[in-house]
Amino acid sequence: MIIKIMAPAGSNFPGVNYNDKKINEGKGELMKMKNFPSFINEDSSKQQVRDYLKAISNVNKKVLKPQFHAMISTKFQEHSKEELTKIAEDFMDEMGYGKQPFIVVHHDDTENSHVHIVTNRVDKQTGKKINDSYEKLKAQKAISNTLEKLYGIKSEEELNRLLHYKISSIHQLETLLDRNGYKLGKNTNDENFLTLLKNGVIQQTIHGSQLLFDNKNDKNRTKQLRAILWKYKNIYSNKVFKVEDFRKQEGMLPEEKLKEKHLLVPKIEFESELQQKLRDVFGIDIVFHHKDEYQPFGYTLIDHKTGSVYKGSEIMKMSELFEFTSEKIDKKLFESLKDYNVRNSESKMLLLNFLKVRQPENEIKAFMLFGNKKLKNKEIYNAVGNDVREYLKTQSNRDISIIKSEDGKYYAIHSRLHYIGEVQSLIGEKHYQKLLDPDILVTLKTENKTGNELNRAVNELFFELMKSSGSAKDPAEQERKKRKKRR
Repeated sequence: MIIKIMAPAGSNFPGVNYNDKKINEGKGELMKMKNFPSFINEDSSKQQVRDYLKAISNVNKKVLKPQFHAMISTKFQEHSKEELTKIAEDFMDEMGYGKQPFIVVHHDDTENSHVHIVTNRVDKQTGKKINDSYEKLKAQKAISNTLEKLYGIKSEEELNRLLHYKISSIHQLETLLDRNGYKLGKNTNDENFLTLLKNGVIQQTIHGSQLLFDNKNDKNRTKQLRAILWKYKNIYSNKVFKVEDFRKQEGMLPEEKLKEKHLLVPKIEFESELQQKLRDVFGIDIVFHHKDEYQPFGYTLIDHKTGSVYKGSEIMKMSELFEFTSEKIDKKLFESLKDYNVRNSESKMLLLNFLKVRQPENEIKAFMLFGNKKLKNKEIYNAVGNDVREYLKTQSNRDISIIKSEDGKYYAIHSRLHYIGEVQSLIGEKHYQKLLDPDILVTLKTENKTGNELNRAVNELFFELMKSSGSAKDPAEQERKKRKKRR
C-alpha cells in the first residue's frame, strides 16, 4: 500500500475542485464527509465545502497553504473502496487530523484502486496549525499503524521473526531484510549498532553482538530442497527474464525529461515462473545477485518454512536450475500481468494473443505469464459482468474485449480489472443466448459509428493468431508432456 502526501496548497482548496471534477466525470465517488456541520453534507456544492474550509483557515492568517491533501493507493484492486475508506479514516486519526472536517473520494480511473483525502491544516478548535514536521515520515508510520490495527499486520513481530532466521553472513541478513521490505544501515552515532528501517522509518536499533551466525546446514532439509528444485524445474518455466523498474527515476526527473527514456537508470530484477511457484507453494524464495543490468552471477535461497538462508550453490548450481534469456519487461506491466487470473493453459493463451494485438510494442512472451489460481472478489466479478453487458449493448467500453476460442466459447477480457472469464458465467444464460443471436454477432464483427475499433481489431486478429498457432495449448505445457514421455 502506498501513501502519498501532496504538496500543501492555498486557501482556495484546489483538492476539493479536483475531486469534484473526478466525480462529475464518473471517475470518482464521494465515500465520506466527516466532522462537517449538518448544513454541509453530500448534497452540498463544492463551493460550499470550500467556503467552510476557508472559514476555518481565516482564523489563522499566518498559514498561507492550509490544504492537506493525501492519496492512499492499494495494489490494483487488492482492497475495496469501502476498505480504503476505513483505512483513510483511521490514517487521519494517526496523523492528528481525525477531528478535522475532511472528505474521502474513491477514484477508479487507474488500475490501482485509490482514495484522495482533503482537509484543513488549521485546527478548527484551536486555530493553530497542526504539526506537519517530518510529515512524509509520519505518514509512513501512520499507514503502518493503521494496517496493523485493521489487519493485524504487526511490523515489530514480523521483524523479530526475521531476525531469528539462520544466517551465515551479514550479506544474507541484508538480502533477507531487503526481500521483506526492510533496510539495514549503520548507526551514525555508534558503528557497533545497526538500524533497521522500513519506508524510511527506523523500526529497531540492534547491537552487532545480537546477530547470531550459524554456518551449519541441516543436511536432511538440504536434500529435500534439492529434490524440490529438481522436480519443479521440469514442471514450471525456468526461463529467467529481466524486469526493469523506471518508476523511482521517473519520479525524480522533471516532466520535460520523462520522454527521454535513455536518461533513466532503472532498478533491475530477474524473474521466472519457477521462482514464483517455489515461493507461493513451498515458501522457498530465490533472490538473484547481479551487477547493474548484467546476468546474475549467483543466488540466495531463503527457506521460510524452516527459517534458514542458504547460498544457492550449496543446494544446486544456478546453471542447472535456470535458463537465462535476453528478454525484458517493464515492472509496472509485469505486475499487471501477474494480477490476471490465469487459471489454465487456455486462459493463458487467450491473454497472450490478446496482448499481442493490444500491446504489440511490448513483445510479451508466454513464459512471462505466470499461471495462478487467483480469485477476484465479488465486487470485481460483478463489475466485470456489468461492463460486459454494457459492451454488448453499445460496444463503447474500451476495457472489454469479447473473444471466441477454438472450442466455440466466448470469453471476456477486462484490461483494467485484469479479469479473464467465460461470458456465459459473467452475464447469465439469458443474456448469453442474446449474444448468440446472429444480428448481435454481426454487430460485434462489423464497423459502426459508435463501435470500438481497437476491440474489433483484437477480436478479428485473435482468430488469425489462433490459426497460426494451431491450437490454444500452452507451449510450456506441451514441452512438459514431451519430457514426461521421454522418461
